[in-house]
Amino acid sequence: EVQLVESGGGLVQAGGSLRLSCAASGFTFDDYAVGWFRQAPGKEREGVLCFSSSDGRTYSGESAKGRFTISRDNAKNTMYLQMNSLKPEDTAVYYCAARSRLCAPDWLRYDYWGQGTQVTVSS
Repeated sequence: EVQLVESGGGLVQAGGSLRLSCAASGFTFDDYAVGWFRQAPGKEREGVLCFSSSDGRTYSGESAKGRFTISRDNAKNTMYLQMNSLKPEDTAVYYCAARSRLCAPDWLRYDYWGQGTQVTVSS
């Protein structure tokens, strides 16, 4: 059974940093693309970053460029989202998600989701 569990969210001041974790079980990163998405109240879910082992590429949403990075620890089967220079508009529930092989920009094309972790950035 595929499971994804996010952690690391919390309250941070603008300009601060957070690192989110996505612990995966039931699959390995070699076979799946893992992406980070976020959803703020009243807004559409949007892609943040995605990494695919199949093509070795990282795909970045506009909000992440220059501030967020994605990494993984294969031994722990965990994907990380490092977020720097946080802004109040980054406040959202952050989700990790997985789909077979390649990243996709449309969140509807992801098969497995974590429960989400709240990130709140105060001004």
